[in-house]
Amino acid sequence: MAATRYRWFVVFLLFAVTVANYVDRSAIAYAIPAIKRELGLSPGDVGTILGAFGLGYAVTTLFGGFAVDRYGARLVLTVAVALWSLSIGATALASGVMSFYLARTLLGVAEGPNFPAMSGAINVWLAPRERATALGGALVAVPIALAIGGPIASTLLVWFGWRGAFVALFLLSIAWVPLWWLCFRDDPAKSGRVDAAELARIKGEGPSRPSRHGPLRLADIGALLRNPTLLANDWAFFVFGYFLFFFMSWLPSYLVEAYGLDIKAVGLFTVLPWAAAAVALIAVGRLSDYLLQATGRLRVARSYIIVATQLVTALAVVPVAFTHDLGVAIGAITVAVAASMGGNAAYAATNLDVTPGRAASAFGIMEFAFALAGFAAPAITGWVLGLRGSFEDCFLLMAALALSSVAVVLLFHHPDRDRA
Repeated sequence: MAATRYRWFVVFLLFAVTVANYVDRSAIAYAIPAIKRELGLSPGDVGTILGAFGLGYAVTTLFGGFAVDRYGARLVLTVAVALWSLSIGATALASGVMSFYLARTLLGVAEGPNFPAMSGAINVWLAPRERATALGGALVAVPIALAIGGPIASTLLVWFGWRGAFVALFLLSIAWVPLWWLCFRDDPAKSGRVDAAELARIKGEGPSRPSRHGPLRLADIGALLRNPTLLANDWAFFVFGYFLFFFMSWLPSYLVEAYGLDIKAVGLFTVLPWAAAAVALIAVGRLSDYLLQATGRLRVARSYIIVATQLVTALAVVPVAFTHDLGVAIGAITVAVAASMGGNAAYAATNLDVTPGRAASAFGIMEFAFALAGFAAPAITGWVLGLRGSFEDCFLLMAALALSSVAVVLLFHHPDRDRA
């Protein structure tokens, strides 16, 4: 009999919760024009509210990785999703800058452990040769969520208003929690849905990877923070996060202000960049695994993928700063978003490749850098817009950041050399 393939259902569960994660966190970008009108918010207020998520996220994405390595993905993700469902529902009750700020901070706190938990789960459920493909399959939820999130959010806003839209999102997210608790186990051997053949495939390459470890020591953290490849990976991922949070938070407002689109049209125009990003993420993730099998070199399969995607991103975003044509802007944004997202599986896989024993902790540190971008991108954009009222400087800054990550990865990202 053929082996079971339950490990791919685990990947699907991670995909599903990440769709909910990003629909929830990005919905405010579509609601903010209505909230801004109702409450009289300034661009600085909007930047502060949109950036609040990153502050909460920075705390728990770091410690969430430590918690996953200590307690397992099953418990950590169950608690996290329950809390973020409650926090997205609480957003419907916000009535001013401070209450929005607190609700968004709480959402960031609750969503922080999601990606370290994904890393921890894939580390024990997938063999090395399938990891980038599995990570790509789970992480493709991000662009898919952002592609469908625009139409979903704008439709919910039209039907129910912004408060009712957040109530609906709460109900959709909380429904995932019991499914995860019932279907997932931290150790594939303890799942009644995995047969011996699939278990052998999961564990057949190299030593067994425990789902939990002892308490994290300062020496472990120091080793992660001294690893040149991981540090270069973290900086490049910060830059990726800056792009993602900019487009996730400010793209609707950019299209409204620069081209006079209404919110329903904005929802439709944001589909193309995120749909292209979904295709790129899957394709580049598979390419990364193919290159690893073909060459046996992580430098080729991970580092050069990151360099190529960031370089294309930098070149693509420059025309957006200078064009006044909607078609050119959407085309260039689509290339930039797709290229930036394309390297996502390579960033994630690098942590598993370099330090499999503390994969979730390494992922948590990388996500901490991402969370800092989640605060910096919306807040800096709001500040820059307050200076000249133009998005031109915002796009040029992003191009410079992408080029800096290309240089850092070429110089310091050597996963074959720096493996634990």
